[in-house]
Amino acid sequence: MPAVVRQDWDRAEVPWPFVSRSDAFDRLALLGPETGTVHTELGIGRLGPGGTIDLHVHSYEQAIYVLEGEVAVQINDRAYLLTPGDYAFFPLGSVHGFGNSSSSSARWMEVGSPVALRKEAGRKDTFFPRDPTRLLHRAAPPDLADPTLVLVGHYEGTEPDHVSRATSSDPRKRSSAGMDTAVMAYSGIAVKMLIDEHRGAGLLNMFMVDYEVNGAAQVHDHPFEEAYFFLEGETDFELDGTTHHLRPGDVAWAGVGETHACFNAEGGRVRWIETQSPLPPVRHSYRWPADWDRYEHDNCG
Repeated sequence: MPAVVRQDWDRAEVPWPFVSRSDAFDRLALLGPETGTVHTELGIGRLGPGGTIDLHVHSYEQAIYVLEGEVAVQINDRAYLLTPGDYAFFPLGSVHGFGNSSSSSARWMEVGSPVALRKEAGRKDTFFPRDPTRLLHRAAPPDLADPTLVLVGHYEGTEPDHVSRATSSDPRKRSSAGMDTAVMAYSGIAVKMLIDEHRGAGLLNMFMVDYEVNGAAQVHDHPFEEAYFFLEGETDFELDGTTHHLRPGDVAWAGVGETHACFNAEGGRVRWIETQSPLPPVRHSYRWPADWDRYEHDNCG
């Protein structure tokens, strides 16, 4: 059944693979097998001042979106200093680690697929290479204009006037733009892909969703799991026929075949990060019950 989870930092703990491999680090688990997921592992990582997470490798994919503070992230042979609005993708098998040399804590939303192995599984999915090259001390803000930058990006959301903003500057002096920077808009909803197959993902998607007032996604379901991490605004969100009022920091999840919808009829704009795992099929990603009800009415019985 679907899940709605509110943040309770009294439940934060150090993930078992990192108990002796990190300093000043803990994680608030939000979604996983305990909430019914099969493919989606989602939580918030927190790294205190001076904290570190040793370089490691996962046998699953992972993506993060920075919520607060400043965190150094190494991915293979590059290191970046990330701040709120930055995101990163850690491909399966990539060497990565974290550091915080600032005077305040850093927090990030993280999603992984498939779900991480629990200690009781008796096997591991997180590994710590012997004598890795450490580059966190050289971390610098990512150069977003660098055409070789693939695993890191920045996005804070789509504003209502994004088209007029985009056309207000000298067209010959704008940043490069194309399908990889495109925003999809429909029914009062704007969607910007952050992590997908174009960045090398094969197991998960992550994207930003902005809902205008009266924006609507009709009741539907998918052949994959979806999670929704709310960033701004409040709205009613329907999961398998039950309506939940969601606020910033809340998380909702819909499993395969579980209907969901959002009708942002009151209040202001709403923004969330959405994840999908496994990746949607090329066709038939959506199923609309109302359309099939109409088909039955017109053609059956």
